[in-house]
Amino acid sequence: ADLREIVFVIQSQSNSFHMSWAERQRADLLQQTQSLTQVPPAPLKETHTANNSSWLVFLEEETNVKVTKLLQALRKFDRRKEWFLGKPLHDEESTIIHHYAFAENPSIFKYPDFSAAWALSIPLLDRSDDPLKSDFTIDLKHEVALYIWENGQGPRLTAVPELCTEPEHSPTAQHCATTLRRPAPLCGEPVKKEDIFVAVKTCKKFHSERVPVVKKTWEREASLLEYYSDHTDPSIPTIDLGVPNTERGHCGKTFAILERYISDAVPKTSWLLVVDDDTLISLPRLQMLLSCYNPSEPVCLGERYGYGLGQGGYSYITGGGGMVFSRAAVVRLLASDCKCYRDDAPDDMVLGMCLNALGLPVTHSSLFHQARPEDYSRDFLAHQVPISFHKHWNIDPVAVFNRWLKDESMSTSTHGLNKSTKEEL
Repeated sequence: ADLREIVFVIQSQSNSFHMSWAERQRADLLQQTQSLTQVPPAPLKETHTANNSSWLVFLEEETNVKVTKLLQALRKFDRRKEWFLGKPLHDEESTIIHHYAFAENPSIFKYPDFSAAWALSIPLLDRSDDPLKSDFTIDLKHEVALYIWENGQGPRLTAVPELCTEPEHSPTAQHCATTLRRPAPLCGEPVKKEDIFVAVKTCKKFHSERVPVVKKTWEREASLLEYYSDHTDPSIPTIDLGVPNTERGHCGKTFAILERYISDAVPKTSWLLVVDDDTLISLPRLQMLLSCYNPSEPVCLGERYGYGLGQGGYSYITGGGGMVFSRAAVVRLLASDCKCYRDDAPDDMVLGMCLNALGLPVTHSSLFHQARPEDYSRDFLAHQVPISFHKHWNIDPVAVFNRWLKDESMSTSTHGLNKSTKEEL
């Protein structure tokens, strides 16, 4: 392999923060390739990708690449054959986020950790152009692997030891072609807790079951927080927005929360966080993450899912992991004609349709999680400092919070966050 045979694809997002990081990634790759060849690479539009190249290498914007080591790793593979390369992840047990695939033995199926980079040979790329078969896109890395495997007709993922998720300056990363950048802190001072308004969605039947968990775990880290229910309970306290509880979606309640957020009923803040009463979340870590985003932009942040993306569908923030909106985004949403078609419509999906119609991007962060820690690969979580998990089913939620989301030195101030947390975020 040589540089003319590789096309790098930087996976980024339509947001000023992510675009600046993608540009930094691009500049670093160009600098490395120019130093190796002494000739500036041609612009992509002049390279005729599929005709002149052998490999397509996908990079996330925070992945650090050593181009020379990557070339050495790719030389081990016959570029004329179909190859799907990456750092393998696998499930310990069947999980809802992967549609319970391979339920009898989920560990047999491997899918790539996008943080480590992944690669396709051009012969594999030319195999098929069929659309993704699932209506819902929940975990793209798993669904890409299923798509390529094609019910056993295509190749499975091949492990490449040089594709790593070790920290960039770790002594254990000497053999690695890819590592993870660890700037500390990433974007400056954390957002003040007084600038985040927290809205917790609950209902009467969960006042005694779920709300106490919130109070035992993360409520104390919030400066501005209200519980919204179908019943007024002064002991919590809860606020009845006049929207009856629904068994399915909660679109009516969520839109009422958005209206209240921009009214004079609550203090004016730059950020709104909407969570379920069974969401476990680290607010100090969220404060650090939000320092990377400009609240004057219409930012809609969380774990991104997709519906009908292969047929002109839309992306949305899945509600259980927490939905974060800048004030600018809420104002744009409510100024539009978009509204619930029913009070029990799925709020996160309706918001996704609204954002799509307005041309506003949904920004994904893998630190938000719609499911429990057990539903994710151990190796995937190993290089994260997660911000949220969701659901109390078959777990001790307080124990989960203490293990995954509580920092040893956490206090009422984000200055209590330890150095490793800053570096991870």
